[in-house]
Amino acid sequence: MFLRQSGSLLRRRLRYLLSTNTITTTTKTTISSLSSYPPPSNAGFLHHNGPEIPRWQKLHWDSSLWILLSGQAAIILGASGNLAFADDVSAEARTGAGEDGSSDLQRVEDGSVISNIHTSKWRVFTDKARDFFLEGKLVEAEKLFLSAVEEAKEGFGKSDPHVAAALNNLAELYRVKKDFAKAEPLYLEAVHILEESFGLGDIRVAASLHNLGQFYIVQRKLEEAHNCYEIKRRVLGQNHTDYANTMYHLGTVKYLQGKENDSVALIQDSIKILEESGLGQSVACLRRLRYLAQVFLKSNRLSEAENVQRKILHIREMSKV
Repeated sequence: MFLRQSGSLLRRRLRYLLSTNTITTTTKTTISSLSSYPPPSNAGFLHHNGPEIPRWQKLHWDSSLWILLSGQAAIILGASGNLAFADDVSAEARTGAGEDGSSDLQRVEDGSVISNIHTSKWRVFTDKARDFFLEGKLVEAEKLFLSAVEEAKEGFGKSDPHVAAALNNLAELYRVKKDFAKAEPLYLEAVHILEESFGLGDIRVAASLHNLGQFYIVQRKLEEAHNCYEIKRRVLGQNHTDYANTMYHLGTVKYLQGKENDSVALIQDSIKILEESGLGQSVACLRRLRYLAQVFLKSNRLSEAENVQRKILHIREMSKV
């Protein structure tokens, strides 16, 4: 009951914040410990119950988007106390992971000084649950993730960021199991805890909103997803390394909503940021160019599609040099 109530309040708060300019950004935040929670991952945020999606049935290639998002990893904690989260744009650009459905997990050291029997159990349960999760043994993983949540609450306190991470782990498992009714309040409670701890304008809250957005887009709840991405964009600011990634995801959502011009502008901005950052020949940039070319083709904007395809070929040729 508490999770449902807090989830409802948070959804209303997100809608309110989207209509105001009250978010204070923290784009220069340096995250080095679990007590500071993870930096944002590469996914985005979204919502449904909104406008019609007139092109949905016309996209024979859009299913890859849902497969991509359902395949990405969220936040998983190991016994070492390290925090793993989905690949951010810098890792994606370096390795090419992320947009093809793979997960390139990064780690953040746990700087927590709290240590007691409950925190020790939390680490053990989380580590074992992670292993089961990665092995596809979801029943066993669920039991341990549930135990990890309880131990985190006992060991760190119910409003501690460790609890938010534990809730997110459990929510991710339910998302994979397609038990969306159980997953949503857990994601929302994780966001609520982090907002209370750091403020909605904090980069750690943006990371949690990103996971919530992925959850919504898997369900094709595009308005909810859009809202999450939009807030994340405001939090990060244009100079953040993850900004281009957020723009791309927001652009794909705009396209699925039938807002073609907005979609093209966002995806082009995403590509421009990567190019200006020296990542114009990265795998991530090539994927976005291919997506943009498909958008143009579907819209019968053939000359623009051809220009993008020429650019892709040029990048491939340059990469062989």
